[in-house]
Amino acid sequence: TAALDKSKQSRARGITLDLGFSAFLLPLPEQLRGEQQTISNSNNASSDINESESNSGDKKKKKKKSGSNNSRGVGGGRSNSSNSNLDQKYDLLQVTLVDCPGHASLIRTIIGGAQIIDMVLLVVDATKGMQTQTAECLVIAEMTTRNLIVVLNKIDMFPENEREERVQLAEKKIRMALRGTKCFEDAKMVGISACVGGEKVAAVGDGGGLIGGGTGGVTTTNAHGEVAGTNNIHGLLDVLQSQMRAPNRDARPSPERFHFAVDHCFPIKGQGTVLTGTCLSGSARPNDMVEFPTLATQKKIKGLQMFRRKANIIQQGDRAGICVSNFDAKLMERGTIASPGTIKLIHGAIAVVRKVRFFKGQLNSGGKFHVSVGHQTVMATVTFWGAREIARQVEREQESQQQQMASNGNAPILGKSSLGGTADLAGLPRLKFDWNQDFLHQDNYLESIPVSDDVLASQVETSKDGDSQPPLHWARLEFLTPVYCPMDSLVIGSRLDTEVNANACRLAFSGRLVERYDERQDNGRLKSYTKKEKVGRCCRLGDPYRRSDDNKLVRYEIFGTDLFKKETNMSQFVGLLIETDSGDVGSIQSSFGS
Repeated sequence: TAALDKSKQSRARGITLDLGFSAFLLPLPEQLRGEQQTISNSNNASSDINESESNSGDKKKKKKKSGSNNSRGVGGGRSNSSNSNLDQKYDLLQVTLVDCPGHASLIRTIIGGAQIIDMVLLVVDATKGMQTQTAECLVIAEMTTRNLIVVLNKIDMFPENEREERVQLAEKKIRMALRGTKCFEDAKMVGISACVGGEKVAAVGDGGGLIGGGTGGVTTTNAHGEVAGTNNIHGLLDVLQSQMRAPNRDARPSPERFHFAVDHCFPIKGQGTVLTGTCLSGSARPNDMVEFPTLATQKKIKGLQMFRRKANIIQQGDRAGICVSNFDAKLMERGTIASPGTIKLIHGAIAVVRKVRFFKGQLNSGGKFHVSVGHQTVMATVTFWGAREIARQVEREQESQQQQMASNGNAPILGKSSLGGTADLAGLPRLKFDWNQDFLHQDNYLESIPVSDDVLASQVETSKDGDSQPPLHWARLEFLTPVYCPMDSLVIGSRLDTEVNANACRLAFSGRLVERYDERQDNGRLKSYTKKEKVGRCCRLGDPYRRSDDNKLVRYEIFGTDLFKKETNMSQFVGLLIETDSGDVGSIQSSFGS
């Protein structure tokens, strides 16, 4: 992978330390033949998350080393007609692998790679099973995709006469861990040895390299010239092919909302500077202007390539290289480039968030968290509120979005700023924030909404094992360091200062950015109230009226007593709502008598 090529330490240890990317071709899976494209120009699906300390892990077509306990990704094809069948234009499917490191200390890199994927290959050391970082990668996978394959690596470490039984036992333990997830309980599993002998055999010296070539029989030479083999890679490819689904892409040409996540930047003599990354939304062509928000500069696209092939256009989901001239590659390693003026510097934001079920700590308002947006991770002060109000709003919003998608022929809503990580999968619906709404004051994140509150049962989500999901909340994120990112981005809040070896999930919540927030301008716009109750009694009814539509006798006024003391200043209570024990609601108009 690119990660192994770049880092000498990675090559020496035979593990992944950085994001790496590569691709290979597979025959078009049978389930995709005849499946109709819902959106024109749909392209690559990429995916991957990793998690493990060190080990060898299967990678791409030509490379084969990396950390065990990882995850990787998968890609799709391209069509130019919204009603064309995949097999009418394609015989092969391109799979793009996003190789994330596995060690728990590299969780920031894992989070960055997780937001550009469609499928996860969760690579687990079969000899160790689920570890803390495995669980964290599983949480990230839940936020980004519904497609997961568990790859049990290093099965060659089991004695051959016990291998089948030991692999089945490892599968059983992993299956039990998956029961607590929302959608991975029935995930496919496959046992492999990505590099027989482990990471020590996978490690290569300066003279080491790759030999061979097939998709299932890749071999490597280590520093001593020894050839490393694999075990059951063809079995993994068969499972991968059977689980492929056409990627959901919004790829209509739209240069005005082009967002591109850059993961590597390097110069090529005589050509310029190449930025490699993933197109998150919109499209770009040669000669288009792109902006580097963090550097406050704009450059013209000199050329485009996709895996060493020239391209005239790149669209959502495409892995590509963008060549620009007169740009110092040392100024940027990772980040985002975009259509000029589309990404602003934000000091804070309002997001819809949900607590990660496996996070054991409390989410206290005013607490500081590490907040990851794309490849950036910064500290932020977080305030939570609105659990009751958002529960009532979510059903109305979802119905409206379903109608909108139905009218668009099930096309995805414009403005997505990530691929698999659309945040819909994490249970984060696309909600609008109403600045005029009054919210009941909350001190901290509510683990559950009280049963007494008027919330419909259908709005309380449950997992497969029957446990209720933590309720949605609004959250105000005040970044200690301002960030450049588009609205609608997936954000993940963590406590990364927790001891790596502690047996605890560090991921605290996931969210979707909804609205910019500037403390200097918007602090007074948020409306909250504290619920207080005064109880009185009805002493007299107002004059009766005959209602014309149903001919019923009704009274629109009542007179109450014992609510206030004589010396109370009634002006602050006039206009407030009042409720009778039978559920009728009205407002206080004035005081009367002495």
